[in-house]
Amino acid sequence: MARRGGAVHVVTTRRRYKDRVYETHLLRRTYREGARVRNETLGNLSHLPAETVELVRRSLRGEAFVPAGEAFRVVRSRPHGHVAAVLGMARRLELPRLLDRAASRERSLCLAMVLQRLLEPGSKLACARALAQSTLAEELGVEGADVDDLYGALDWLLARQERVEARLARRHLESGTLVLYDVSSSYFEGRSCSLARRGYSRDDKRGSLQVVYGLLLDRKGRPLAVDVFDGSVHDDKTLIDQVERLRRRFRLHTVVLAIDRGMVTKANLDALRAEEGIAWISALKAPAVKKLVKEGALQLSLFDEVSLAEIEAADYPGERLIVCRNPLVAQERARTRDELLEASERLLAPIRQRVEHGTLRGSAEIGLAVGQVANRYKVKKHFQLEIADDRFDFRRQDERIAEEAALDGIYVLRTSVPAQELSAPDVVRSYKALAEAERAFRTLKGPELEIRPIHHRLEERVRAHVFLCMLAYYLEWHLREAWAELTFEDECPPLAADPVAKAERSPAAKRKSSTKRTASGEHCHSFRSLLKQLALIVRNSVEVPGTGATFAAITEPDATQARALELATTARP
Repeated sequence: MARRGGAVHVVTTRRRYKDRVYETHLLRRTYREGARVRNETLGNLSHLPAETVELVRRSLRGEAFVPAGEAFRVVRSRPHGHVAAVLGMARRLELPRLLDRAASRERSLCLAMVLQRLLEPGSKLACARALAQSTLAEELGVEGADVDDLYGALDWLLARQERVEARLARRHLESGTLVLYDVSSSYFEGRSCSLARRGYSRDDKRGSLQVVYGLLLDRKGRPLAVDVFDGSVHDDKTLIDQVERLRRRFRLHTVVLAIDRGMVTKANLDALRAEEGIAWISALKAPAVKKLVKEGALQLSLFDEVSLAEIEAADYPGERLIVCRNPLVAQERARTRDELLEASERLLAPIRQRVEHGTLRGSAEIGLAVGQVANRYKVKKHFQLEIADDRFDFRRQDERIAEEAALDGIYVLRTSVPAQELSAPDVVRSYKALAEAERAFRTLKGPELEIRPIHHRLEERVRAHVFLCMLAYYLEWHLREAWAELTFEDECPPLAADPVAKAERSPAAKRKSSTKRTASGEHCHSFRSLLKQLALIVRNSVEVPGTGATFAAITEPDATQARALELATTARP
């Protein structure tokens, strides 16, 4: 009888023998013979790998297969992991809503500029070009934005600065809290901006135009507000504006303001005393400390056994004076002074030899040569100089040096906060918190955020640029806190019993520093290297040839990347 039709397929059978299961894969053909259906075994596939058997099975079902390299085509790859991390933290902090309650293209552009400054700081032109080089523009819906769009968004941001700062203050400040305030400056490129003036440069750019900015922070170092002043303004002239901000705009009834000693003038203190509810913590300048010692109000013998003492002085009515001595600082100060004295002597010795050899004569000529080098290291006050027409000599003034050395490591804090509200050790800790302001300025000026040099020509754009950088630091501060376990940051810095003593890192932080490994055994990162590690996670746009269909495929993160993303998106603000 003739056979009719026939279909080839794979049949898998399983049978158990004792504790083992045996599988058999047979290639069979099913056909009809008359009224009966029969099966014919064509071959045994059991010796083939399971993947090959499955491939044969699906092929016989009619599926078409092509080589893996031809199945898909990657048409675009963009870094994505670092964008996901910083954007996740920004949303965790409700940064978009902080900028403005209503969604808009300007809000998205400002958020993009804040995040891009954290990812790769640069000019606004560089920012416009870089947005499309990662997934940031796509994530925020600002594809195609050019530099004019960014400048327009900057103007939009400046108009909302006061509201944004007020929201930050409500989030992080409450009445009676400690607020930190300090001032810095950054050099300026160009001469057309009215804010760009010559003044005391903290960037070692003597003679360059600059702008000055004052930063308000909470006790932990989170930035809350920033003001920009022209480059000639002295630190003490900026303080009263901050009091106005705290009392009127932030509506704080009581506040303790920690300020640098450079801002303490009689006019400022009178203004602070006139403001009910404003207390302050600062420090005395070196001449005032010397005067306390000379008048007997400060007895240096106090520090033979203790490192902290509270004294009173008639020149400071209604104030508490807390005197501290740090022996480590004293040793460092003595070592530095000796090095500077020796360096000055090396500069003066050749001039003395020239006079002795007769190649330099005349008191005017000798004085001119000495004047060029005598105070290069700022220790001229410690030398006795003898200049005549045919003679030059110098020697150290040991008595004056000894007087200065007696005050090495000693500093005096002054405060209007009553003792029942803040103990002497807590006053010291509060003043030391100003180190957070210094850290903020280092980050703003450093390669992390690059607030300088400032290129904008319009005053409003300069103010908006500085405010934008402050917001980027706010975001970075929280990311650093969230990523502490993955970086060299100290996760739990110990609170020293002696507030005057040098701050110590925790044993866990020291272990990370020595082993370069985290507690979980992963490689320890810096903040910047962790961002670069996250940037290795890319989003690929994949096309299926011949169909026009595309889909996105994201790199599978490794353990460190996965943990960093988790911390950035779930960390508590």
